[in-house]
Amino acid sequence: MDGMSVDECDGEPEGGPEIGIGKPPENARELLIKLCWTGAYMLYMASAVGNLVAVRHSTPGLVFGWLGLAAFVGPYLYLVLTRKGRRGFQLWQGALLVWLYALATGLTFAYGSDWLVLLIYVAIASGAVLPVRKALWAVPGVALSLLGVGLLVHGNEVMLAGEFFPALLGGAAMFGVVQMRRTMRELREARATVARLAATEERLRLARDLHDLLGHSLSLITLKSELAGRMLPDRPDDAAKQVADIEQVSRQALVDVREAVSGFRRPTLGVELAGARTALRTAGVEASIAPSLDRSAHQRPPGLGPEEEGALAWALREAVTNIVRHSGAGHCELLLDEVWEADETRYLRLEISDDGRGPGRAHHAGNGLGGLEERLALSGGRLRTGPSRTAGFCLQAYVPLRPAPAAVAVAS
Repeated sequence: MDGMSVDECDGEPEGGPEIGIGKPPENARELLIKLCWTGAYMLYMASAVGNLVAVRHSTPGLVFGWLGLAAFVGPYLYLVLTRKGRRGFQLWQGALLVWLYALATGLTFAYGSDWLVLLIYVAIASGAVLPVRKALWAVPGVALSLLGVGLLVHGNEVMLAGEFFPALLGGAAMFGVVQMRRTMRELREARATVARLAATEERLRLARDLHDLLGHSLSLITLKSELAGRMLPDRPDDAAKQVADIEQVSRQALVDVREAVSGFRRPTLGVELAGARTALRTAGVEASIAPSLDRSAHQRPPGLGPEEEGALAWALREAVTNIVRHSGAGHCELLLDEVWEADETRYLRLEISDDGRGPGRAHHAGNGLGGLEERLALSGGRLRTGPSRTAGFCLQAYVPLRPAPAAVAVAS
């Protein structure tokens, strides 16, 4: 019921413009549509109009009756056509409802039970306009007062029942419609918020991937370019080999960037270890690699999921990149072992330590370590950094291990 009706505080929906209570018409067409819907339900006032037409009233009484009806319909239409829900419940809305209730009650006492229908409009308007807590008592209150006033003006039982239930159910229905519309608005806002958060998360993922990919590749390209420059012009064959390596690294970096932008890249420990060997050897850093880490590119440690392995692979890449670019180290150790926590959770720990300059007193995590910490947290792991046993830098990345199939079978 438009004229008695809906909270339009949520603006225009996806399907197009809406015309309803609480949304002021924006043009003549919308105004005409609202007036037609409202006018259709104003036909319920026929009993009050019929009382003025059919019953012999004095001239002052007839004039007062028409003026009273106009004084009710005018504010009611104003409330219906101009209420703006985004501002919330306002004082003038409450004043109009009080005016409508007082006028409906006074006209009923003055002209008889035919005018009880006005209280139905008051109940429905209360359900559509008032806030939740106020509407919960206002709608039943108006419906019960309709019974009380009806009894005082000697309305028959059939009439009272025929007007009490429309007032109660109509007000409750409009209250429910209002809440449904508000819920729909909140859902649309929540969906927009989720979309914004998803876009932000995707931008963060892309930023992390590009930082890690380009930082590693560009560092390797820089090292090989410097090495090739030192080899020229005395060792052109060796310099040509370095240039070929630079081309290969550049092509791989381009592939990695494209895959990262597409969201399909998930590095593995084996592949990253091969790249780490090349980078460390080019930088002149001797690497000691534990047998547990030195496995084939497609062999995954037992219980390690693909997402967790990807996080460790990023940790390996970030640590090697930092060693090559910042540490000044001559030796590093790469370890992979399993640890148990106090809550009996198994973790796989990747530890990379060097004998370089170390973190220093004013050490703080940069973009690379900050992004790595976020990656590990998303996979249920964590990151630890600090000085190594040889006064250099040590990075430890932890990811949880999944239960072994045999253990799961025994537990079940």
